[in-house]
Amino acid sequence: MEKKPRLIGLKNTLCRILTLLSPRLNTRVLYRRKFGKPLDLDNPQTFNEKILWLKLNTYYGNPLITQCADKYAVREYVEKQGCGDILNEIYGCWSNPDEIDFSLLPDKFVLKNNYYYHMNLVVTDKSKLNIPATRKLLRGWLRNNGHLLRSEMQYAAIPKKIIAEKFIETADGLAPIDYKVYCSYGKPSYVMTCLGRTATTKPLFYFYDLEGNLQREFSREGLEAPADYIYDKPKGWDKMLEYARKLSEPFPFVRVDFYMEEGKIIFGELTFTPAAGLDTDLTPAAETQMGAIIDLLTTKR
Repeated sequence: MEKKPRLIGLKNTLCRILTLLSPRLNTRVLYRRKFGKPLDLDNPQTFNEKILWLKLNTYYGNPLITQCADKYAVREYVEKQGCGDILNEIYGCWSNPDEIDFSLLPDKFVLKNNYYYHMNLVVTDKSKLNIPATRKLLRGWLRNNGHLLRSEMQYAAIPKKIIAEKFIETADGLAPIDYKVYCSYGKPSYVMTCLGRTATTKPLFYFYDLEGNLQREFSREGLEAPADYIYDKPKGWDKMLEYARKLSEPFPFVRVDFYMEEGKIIFGELTFTPAAGLDTDLTPAAETQMGAIIDLLTTKR
């Protein structure tokens, strides 16, 4: 029973070492492992290929990308773009978890690492929080070097911190819906919603065009919306797209992530390499059509 976790651990260690030697080589190895074919960086056509080209070229060592990949430092960029009104309230930011005074935090809040993804702790009742265990968890977050696994070097130079921010209340008590807007140089093209996210269930990802029309051909069999699924654009949809235009303007590609609750738009983050450019859930139609929104000829000039 222990062989599989050990094998995964060994592979992850090798990926980290390979990234330190050559992010480009590690990316090629990962792509072949995921897709069963060599990565074409000379003439990238698909969405994943273009994301990986940007990751290894335009985004590697780019100070603006590093700032905007930082979940704390990006707030300054959002302010400069005239979108400060959609920033979520934060209660504090710390480089050392031992400096957090939990007595000053409200009963509900969210802790997150500014540096990488999948490091969030939702607290809905502070009285039940095991503070020593939480500090231990946060110290682990600050030691994390997850960017080395898939050579996402835009995270490498981020000074690691812990952020406490406002818990987003919803009318039904569930997690707020994520709206992820795929953009290139200030032009949104597609929106993905993330529905039903909980600590124990896998969310549903559905794609739409800018008019809110479901893109069924973007979902693989077994992951598609039910046949009778009807989507009504929420109040605030058009305003959200306007914010996406402002925030994505300098970038050949970025996914602008929002939450929306009863028409109120809340900025989430800027994502430059969705699934690290290794998204095997995308259909051929999604790979082609979303890849077409990224113009590398403009980027290469």
